[in-house]
Amino acid sequence: MVSVFGVFFGMPGHIELLIVAGLALLLFGNRVPSVMRSMGRGIVEFKKGLQGIEDDVDTAVNKPSEPAGRKEAE
Repeated sequence: MVSVFGVFFGMPGHIELLIVAGLALLLFGNRVPSVMRSMGRGIVEFKKGLQGIEDDVDTAVNKPSEPAGRKEAE
């Protein structure tokens, strides 16, 4: 048995998605460049943060360790 909701409100097709995308572009078209610019800056900052963490891990791994039995005199 097919429900009434499934018949009238199925998944949108390609044409409907294109229409919705076109309407969104008309409504928010002037804000799209600034949003994309902000996203790009955020991605760059995220990558810089990841690189900083990788550098910290590399220095911690490659740092020569002291012998376990020897402690420095104060």
